Amino acid sequence: MAEMQSAEESDLDPNKDDLPLRANTNHMLVRHYVLDLTIHFESKTIGGSIVLFLEPGKGKSMETPDSAPSGESTSPSPLCEQPKQEPQLHLQPQAGASQTEVTVETCDHKHVEGTEARSWQEGASDEFTLVLDCCDLSVSKVEEVDVASVPGMRALLDDCEQPPQAGCLSFTLVERLLALSSSCWKEQHDLYLQCSTAPCPQGAAALSFHTDRWSLQLRKRGVGSPSGFPRALRIWYETKPKGASVRWTDTQDGRCCVYTMGSPINNRALFPCQEPPVAMSTWQATVVAPGEYTVLLSGENQVVPVQKESGLSRWAYYVTMPMPASTFTLAVGQWHEAQAKSGTGVPVLTESSNSSTPGVSTSGCSSVEKPCHGSNQEFQGAADGPAQSMCSHVDYPCRFTLTEAWREAIIPHRVFSPTCLLPQVEAVVVPHLPACLAAAHAVLGVHPFSHLDVLIVPSGFSSLGMASPHIVFLSQSVLMGPAHLCGARLCHEIAHAWFGLVIGARDWTEEWISEGFATFLEDVLWAKVQQLSLHEEEDQLHLRALLRWRRLHDELQNAEQELQILRPHKESTGVVSESGASTVKHGLNPEKPFMQVHYLKGYFLLKFLASFTGHEHFLAFLRLFVSLYHGRLVLSQDFLRMLLDHFPDVKRRGLTLEGIYADWLDAPGIPKWLTEESAAWLQSPLVTEVQQEVTKWIHFSRGHGKGTKRKRGDPCLKVNFKEMGPEQTVLLLEMLLEEEKMSAGVLQTLERTYDLRTQDAEVKHRWCELVVKHKYSAAYKDVEDFLIDNQAMGVYLYGELMLQEDGRQQALARRCFSRAQEHMDPAALAVVSEMIL
Repeated sequence: MAEMQSAEESDLDPNKDDLPLRANTNHMLVRHYVLDLTIHFESKTIGGSIVLFLEPGKGKSMETPDSAPSGESTSPSPLCEQPKQEPQLHLQPQAGASQTEVTVETCDHKHVEGTEARSWQEGASDEFTLVLDCCDLSVSKVEEVDVASVPGMRALLDDCEQPPQAGCLSFTLVERLLALSSSCWKEQHDLYLQCSTAPCPQGAAALSFHTDRWSLQLRKRGVGSPSGFPRALRIWYETKPKGASVRWTDTQDGRCCVYTMGSPINNRALFPCQEPPVAMSTWQATVVAPGEYTVLLSGENQVVPVQKESGLSRWAYYVTMPMPASTFTLAVGQWHEAQAKSGTGVPVLTESSNSSTPGVSTSGCSSVEKPCHGSNQEFQGAADGPAQSMCSHVDYPCRFTLTEAWREAIIPHRVFSPTCLLPQVEAVVVPHLPACLAAAHAVLGVHPFSHLDVLIVPSGFSSLGMASPHIVFLSQSVLMGPAHLCGARLCHEIAHAWFGLVIGARDWTEEWISEGFATFLEDVLWAKVQQLSLHEEEDQLHLRALLRWRRLHDELQNAEQELQILRPHKESTGVVSESGASTVKHGLNPEKPFMQVHYLKGYFLLKFLASFTGHEHFLAFLRLFVSLYHGRLVLSQDFLRMLLDHFPDVKRRGLTLEGIYADWLDAPGIPKWLTEESAAWLQSPLVTEVQQEVTKWIHFSRGHGKGTKRKRGDPCLKVNFKEMGPEQTVLLLEMLLEEEKMSAGVLQTLERTYDLRTQDAEVKHRWCELVVKHKYSAAYKDVEDFLIDNQAMGVYLYGELMLQEDGRQQALARRCFSRAQEHMDPAALAVVSEMIL
């Protein structure tokens, strides 16, 4: 029986509490979705249907961290339960009733709401309830799909030794459809599509449904267990304009658009689904939109739309790799594809310039069912490229088995943008993207996904970037100034293809598995794009590490201790309830999206581990880890155990799994190693240069203090300041922020010396902090422009303006908020509103 949530749990405060994952995935798994949706810009809704192809789950009483890999195929019960024989109820529509609510004679349903909710709760002990994650959706009808009416489905029975049991034909057909080999994926997807338009069975028993804040619950009369529940369901629904999974807003061109913006509640307000990451599924989606709009999805295929006579366009996407429903990504707007300009490309890393990494040899796939944890010899003998044996993930058409995929350093890619940003996109993003892709291939091997689209999203996007399968969203903030910020961010999002997507966290609270790895690899890939020497790369890595150390140190001083822990569930990480339901700790905390603890502390944990193995050996190990775990979900211990077993010498030097948990994953604060190592980064050449310049500026500033008499020709007026790179400039401004006083004249000279108004958004952010701290009113326009144009970065700048208790600064904050709030991300809106109102 499905667990019914308590009233207390169903009333979780969406602004303060943990995020509930209600889907009972241990009872029933969605293996494939077929979506048929229409975008309605007038009403700001998305409507249509979704068909779910289901398989009874494993039914284990408890998932433990050491259980078999999640997301793998499970075998349904060989027996199908027959519904209890009860009189069939055929509801007649009342006068004025909508036909979308009741369909006469064929498919019955009852939507339970209001006072009838009590009877729904009372019926929980008698009938099986399929629970889907759902929020802010208007569900109008749920019906069973008659897959047996699809002519092509009968061919699936040709090799059956025995005919299906009486009444079990549809169960058997769906079971065999789901079990088709990946070599038959085209035929499988064609059958999925045919089934999605099939009618419901004649005289089918009613499917009732009930919605609460977080879930959609479905029952079929007389069915008491998953084995008797229908295996194919169609749900008719419509999103709500304020649904939290998608943003309806304007592009920088002033035209309406809609996109999934990485909401804390993921996609449950876009379609009813199973949100837990273990519920890995494939999907097909048809989206109809006005003809002048471009529809981008996280699908494998690059779509040529079908134009309809009505002026609408039809876009059809699909994926064949099972992925969590949270990775489904949608963007519909009047985007335009950027074009590469001749002679503007960044030099691309070639195979000859990519020296092989020592220590291990890696393979594309492995035949082992579970990762080996034995001697080093178990990892030897496989060369770069596709292995001759099967992958260790569920069966799907895997690029790691294809020779041509291993040779493809730069996958097909496109970049989309609003018209007004095309010049900047073509000058910054387009030239760097091929080099970033090639660098990732050189470090990590075969690209997990066959192509990549990059989209510059609206100004209200709350992050610098977001990666999904086959598509990356970038903030307009990365387009400003030199290309350094854009290139590094591209590297970060591209790295997510390996860590975060093709290898995902089995427990969402372990965000560091995605963000820590991507942050660590961002530095490695960006150094390769720049084609730095080993010495230059080491200097840059030290500078970036110091900047992150300062950021982490500042953040931990102001963050709740619970939010500083990388593994908040500790020994219960990965454990779910009997039904498969669980919660994401702090998943709905509005401040959490603006925190970087999982990025930074996870990054430093990887640097700590690399300090034991050596940098190049560690990179080789990451490539090996990918070859063994691609297509699967992992916990921290999967990575750490494999590393400790692969490098037995580090255990002899005192590194243990328990020690890593205690120092890095399960405790707040900063580990001792990090405090000690940060002192060494201060001695690196690039940092030393900055410290020397800071000393000059302090001397220059004190020479310009109020009341100081200066003569013409005073040496302090003729200081020669050294030109520095963007990250050195960031560090310089951060160190100058520690000065109590700086005059308007010094700040003016500072801005002119480094041309700060033309620098990237990271530099501008520090400049604005200096302006606010020292009440430099001549540059208040810089602060206003930054808050409007860089909403992904300016949230806490509002707080600094308000804390100064300066009437002019507070008026500036309120004026900017008034201009930006209509298109602000909801999380940013909540945080800034609390600061200002």
